[in-house]
Formats: sequence, C-alpha cells, structure tokens
Amino acid sequence: MKKYLLVIAFIIGAFYDASSQALRLPGNTNIVCLTGRKVGVTQIEIHYSAPGVKGREGKIYGTNIVPFGYEVLGYGSTVASPWRAGADECTTMSFSTDVNINGKTLPAGKYAFFIEVQADSSVLIFNKNTKEWGSYFYRQELDVLHVPTVQQKNLPELQERLVYEFSNQTDSSIDINLKWERWSFPIHVSVDRKRTVLENIREQMSGAIGFDPASLEAAAQWCVANDTNYHEALNWINTATDPNLGGRNSFNALSTKASILRKLDKNEEADSIMKTAVANATPLELHFYGRQLMNEHKLQEALDIFRQNYTKQKGAWPTNVGMMRVYSAMGDYKKALEHAKAALKQATGDADKKFLETAIQTLQEGKPI
Repeated sequence: MKKYLLVIAFIIGAFYDASSQALRLPGNTNIVCLTGRKVGVTQIEIHYSAPGVKGREGKIYGTNIVPFGYEVLGYGSTVASPWRAGADECTTMSFSTDVNINGKTLPAGKYAFFIEVQADSSVLIFNKNTKEWGSYFYRQELDVLHVPTVQQKNLPELQERLVYEFSNQTDSSIDINLKWERWSFPIHVSVDRKRTVLENIREQMSGAIGFDPASLEAAAQWCVANDTNYHEALNWINTATDPNLGGRNSFNALSTKASILRKLDKNEEADSIMKTAVANATPLELHFYGRQLMNEHKLQEALDIFRQNYTKQKGAWPTNVGMMRVYSAMGDYKKALEHAKAALKQATGDADKKFLETAIQTLQEGKPI
C-alpha cells in the first residue's frame, strides 16, 4: 500500500511539473514566422509572431494593444516595458557580422528587438535577453542599442498580419520594414562590405581551402580588385604559385602576383613576373589583358601586347580584333580598318560578324569604334 501511494505521489508531482511548462498547441491566433536575408556575407534572421488586426483598424497604436512609450504590462511584471514588435515571445534579430542600424553600430549577435512607439517617431531597441516572454520582463540595463526611426502612417493598403519585409538591397545594405495595420517602421541595415568579406575570406582560408591553389588565387585577386590587404594577399598568391605546394604558374596567377607587387611599389619584380605571365598566356588571355590595359589608358602597352599576340598566333582569331581595337583607340583608323576586315573573314559567330560589320562602317566614316 505504501509503495502504491508513493507511485501515485510521483505521478501527481510529475503532472504538476509538466503542467508548469504550459502545453502549447498550434492555433490561428498568431503566426510564428522566421525570415532572413543575406547581404554580402552578413546573414540576417528575424524570428517573430505575427498578430492580426482583426477589425481593430485605427485602434492599434496608442492603445493598450501597442501603447505609446513604456508601460507596465501587469501579470506579475512591474517593469515599464516597450512594445515587443510582434506577439507572444519576444521578437529576435540576429546578425552574423557587425552592422549599422540607421547609422549606428551594432555588434554581431542575436538580440531581442523592441520598439518604443511614439505618435510620430519611435526608438528601435536591441537587447541582450533573447529568452524573455514578450517584454513582460524587460531589463533596460541589457539594452545594447537605442536608435531613432520615423514611422510611416496612413499607408494606402491595410497590412492585416504583422510582417517584416526586406527591400532596396545592395551589396552592402538593405531596408527592413515592420508593417502592421497602416503603419510601417523602417530599419536601415548597412554593413562594411570590404571588411566583412575580408574577414570571411580569412576565416575560410584558415580551413581546408587554405591549401587549395585556386582558392588562394581567388582570395588574392579579390584583394587586388578591392584595393586592400596587399601583404596577406602576396602570401596567398606566393603559396598559390609555389610548385612545391602544388601551385601553378598560370597567366592569371602570375598577373595577380604582379598586380600585388605593383601595389607594394615593387615594380621591377612585378615587370619580371609579368613577362613570364605573358609568355604563359593563351591567345584569349593575352587579348583580354590587352583590353585591360586599354581600359587603364595604357595604349602603347596594350599595342605591344596585341602585336605580340598577333605575331605569335600568326594573325589567328581573335588577334585581328585586338589590333583593330587598339589602333582605333590610338586614332589610326586606316590600320584599324585593315584588321577589322581581316577579322570579319575569320569570324564564325553571328554576333561577332554583326559587331565587325558595324565596326567597319564606323571606321570607314572616320570614327572610333
């Protein structure tokens, strides 16, 4: 009998312990949402519950649903709290790198997100405690960032369910808008693209791909293209071209190394390596290198490369095209026209033929292509 009573007591205790966790079943009151976007290498994620207007249009803001300012919410809480920017548990936002929110810095991390709503402008609040229920147990001392925003009101379309929308994305910024009823709260997020991408590259290079010549080459090329981190880039490209480490002395790898050396004012070494790169280049690689020099307004150097390619390949495609382009840029339309006509005879694709026919007509009119 005693053993039986102990079993009953254990079951009752377990029941009360479980019931204290509050059983949760799916319903149609609020919709749990997870949304996100990647800006550059920065991952943004927002987790929230979306309430509905449910016929309360014009009675949401400045009422007990979304009070202005801070308000004691009750239910055992005596703390004046801002709006939870959603429903049920607190809304959370996470950022995989440091970001700027409306122009102010926010370190990478996951945050509870609140809004101090006012009649015309409001304050966005990012808080360390991501485990609280709504804002009932809000602790202001855990706030990491307060930043103002100006909400839009009287939107033409009713937003029945609260939503976080992304718009106006660039490679370094994005707009997030919290929309509900006929109000919208803008949140502009921007990142230091160069710094965050470089840190991401460094993180990747510390793993297995740090032994891969192609990845090392790509990392070095990114540094050249973005005018940054030359010394580390030189280490990467040195490894990528080291034959003892499985590296390769391709045109792209060597020309990247030469570019980095020039950035470091090591011009003689750069010139020497570039000669080796040119000697190893394919006809197309030389052609596009000549185009690159033209874009840099180095016409004489471009002519030397196009001429070398033309001689080495005995006038084969696309060397006549390169000669045509550089002579046109130098104002020698007669020579440009000769090479344009020769290139037309070699062209096989319709697009190439059309381009060259137009170029010939332009040169015959005494105009540059």
